[in-house]
Amino acid sequence: MSHYPSRKPNWPLVVPIITSCLWALSAVIGTPLWLVLLCGAGLGASVLAAVDHAETVAHRLGEPYGTIVLALAVTVIEAALIVSMMLGGGASATTLARDSIYAAVMVICTGVMGASLWVGAYYHREQAFRVEGIGTGLSALMVLATLVLVLPSLTTSTGVGTYAHSQLIFVAIASLVIWLAFVFIQTMRHKDYFLHTAEVSADGSHPEPPSPTQAWFAFALMMLSLVVVIGLAKLLSPSIEAALAAAQAPPAVLGIVIAILVLLPETIAAIRAARLNRLQTSINLAIGSALASIGLTIPVVIGLALLLDLPLTLGLAPKAVVLLLLTFGISLHTVAYGRSNIMQGIVHLVVFAAFLFFNWVP
Repeated sequence: MSHYPSRKPNWPLVVPIITSCLWALSAVIGTPLWLVLLCGAGLGASVLAAVDHAETVAHRLGEPYGTIVLALAVTVIEAALIVSMMLGGGASATTLARDSIYAAVMVICTGVMGASLWVGAYYHREQAFRVEGIGTGLSALMVLATLVLVLPSLTTSTGVGTYAHSQLIFVAIASLVIWLAFVFIQTMRHKDYFLHTAEVSADGSHPEPPSPTQAWFAFALMMLSLVVVIGLAKLLSPSIEAALAAAQAPPAVLGIVIAILVLLPETIAAIRAARLNRLQTSINLAIGSALASIGLTIPVVIGLALLLDLPLTLGLAPKAVVLLLLTFGISLHTVAYGRSNIMQGIVHLVVFAAFLFFNWVP
């Protein structure tokens, strides 16, 4: 059964309207500091509202479709932020897609998974999950990450870290094919791999799903929230880059900021599911979101780069490749036995801390 609450808060209903007004106001009076701060808060609130409405739609659809809706909502927001900031230019525009996608994979596979494993083990000692589905997703994620983030630094057709146009087209198609194949496996061919019949809520209750009318209304508000996110991200991108430059933060930190902002609601949902003894749902969310982050964002970014002739650097530096390989190594070990414990959560969280530290102090 779904883990979504039966009683939804009221704030997601008004947030898209208020933030739309702020966005419209900026077109009239410009961007004074007070409005930039309000729009920044509105951007975060719009992200939370969009995923809250996605949860309502997901609750109506049930699992595993619910986790796919959540992953798609998060990925659309991430792609919108990346594209908006790329179009806004700036010193980090050429590497923004790489940094954001790498950060998303690291945040998901170390931060989100680590927190979910730790919280689940803290409350339930051990939790079980289906190895078949999670192992399939992790294998697909490793292939996508290698094609998109590692291989560009090893090819010789163009400069280090970049792909030729033909290579970009191949990678975009391959990314989309792998993601679509995973969705087919998850929803049709082997749907049972991603379900865990032993999962029950902490109080044994199963809230009723929303009505079709409520689900469609939530879908409309989710789309409005996504449009607002795109607009506010484009509006705030110069201010965000200026703030990071003033703090003398490395360029890669911008990608981490985007990933953490976008993934915060999903992180909360995954931790909540683990707390309710639904670790399968938590890991489905994590792996599905990471796959969508590459499989959907990369084709969009590559298409934009080819259409507008924008420079695009995808290859990671050696230090980042080492952290990525370490992350995949511990993730493979975590899912190998189909049961979790608190040590696995601690290991993932330590790698997440190392990722944050060595990006801020390169």
